[in-house]
Amino acid sequence: MNIALIGGGTKCGILLELIRSHKFRTMKPKILGVADKDDSAPGMVKAKEMGIYTTNDYNEFFDNDEIDLIVELTGKEDVLLDVINKKKKTVRSLDSKTAMLFWEMSSILSEQRVTEKLLHETRAIYGVLINEMIQDEVMVIAPGFHIQDINKFMLKKRNITIDDAIGRYCYEISHGQDRPCKGKNHPCPLIQTLKTQQPARMTHVHLDDDNKEVFYSLATYPLVEDGKMSAVLEIWRDITKDINLQRLMMHQEKLASIGRLAAGVAHEINNPMTTILTSAMLIQEDMAPDDPNYEELQTIADETKRCSRIVKSLLDFARHSKPSITKNSINDIVREGITLTKKQAKFNDVSIEENLAEDLPPVYVDKDQIEQVVINLSQNAIEATPPGGKITFTTRPGAKKGTIEIVVSDTGKGIPKEDQRKIFEPFYTTKESGTGLGMSITVGHIHQHGGIINVDSNPGHGATFVVRLPIKKEDDNA
Repeated sequence: MNIALIGGGTKCGILLELIRSHKFRTMKPKILGVADKDDSAPGMVKAKEMGIYTTNDYNEFFDNDEIDLIVELTGKEDVLLDVINKKKKTVRSLDSKTAMLFWEMSSILSEQRVTEKLLHETRAIYGVLINEMIQDEVMVIAPGFHIQDINKFMLKKRNITIDDAIGRYCYEISHGQDRPCKGKNHPCPLIQTLKTQQPARMTHVHLDDDNKEVFYSLATYPLVEDGKMSAVLEIWRDITKDINLQRLMMHQEKLASIGRLAAGVAHEINNPMTTILTSAMLIQEDMAPDDPNYEELQTIADETKRCSRIVKSLLDFARHSKPSITKNSINDIVREGITLTKKQAKFNDVSIEENLAEDLPPVYVDKDQIEQVVINLSQNAIEATPPGGKITFTTRPGAKKGTIEIVVSDTGKGIPKEDQRKIFEPFYTTKESGTGLGMSITVGHIHQHGGIINVDSNPGHGATFVVRLPIKKEDDNA
């Protein structure tokens, strides 16, 4: 069998070495040529060392009557389609993405029988390609959804043997369900390929053991024999890192917008706050401490100072300034945050309960930032809880050693699953008058302390936010 290779990359070098070193008993493959635009590509250099013909234009292969098989190794779909369109009908082609020696032997097999030994050798080469050269999860699936073959990488990821997979429905092995995939998070490219006999690509969203999203790109390619599709090759690729990187870039762009917004309005907000604070203090000077209005003016002064700190916190968050770490009691911080939101809760006829663990170790945090976290979570819970409802604040040792947790639970309307990830994004809000910054600032404060925040909620059954903070930051020797 005379073979031509298109693409002189690393895979080309591996295939050249494989064919050179393997002892074929009945089939004698021979590489007639290698094509690549880059003469310095590893496969091109290897081919020249082996005395194999090289060229920068793969179109030369289409006029060569001696070539039986063209292997496309560039991974470019346009090149594959070009090969399929231009090659002679008697010449077989191999797709790099599938990396399997799928010989178009139907016409030849109808005229002559290939011995079992030849099939075994072909399978050996195919096995090396599909199991060694591809580091994605691969299945060969029959039109009836039964698995015909599966590579070692997928078997390892699923912790199963090949006997566990062959003959089973693909959706049983890949998704652990009893029916084909469907829906927004699990569209089935296999069904589309079976209908159109064309390649298809879709994205699946799964949840791991920690309830975090894992994204897979699923690509399916029809395997055609005698003009009919005999099977479909399906490739799974984990693209979670790529998706998370895109999200991170978008998040950073939003944070930059927050910074510009904060810098623009901080001066305008601080001026009236200074005027209010000064006026309240001046009135207090002319008033006896036992005057009924004295305490209310003190509240105005204290809250005005807190507003100024919030503006500063927003600027610090946008600039990623380092928190001012001091030794604190987490229970004291939670109690102070509750005190500042009790009036709002009482006005809304919402009760607040405390379940604060005793004997918790002191924590090293920025008191103002963590107090702002408690206030933001409390205010959100109050707004989400109907009259007569309840909010519970709990402190406890963290599930992870060296941490503590603040838990805020309410009996409110709950948060839809599709919104639970979005609520932490800057500018996202479901409130008519909301800015969408509260939870973003909250997350920023928590992350700057090396902590995390999670939410658990079912619509109609309230929500629970868990803030986990390290007792002592790793880079803090205090």
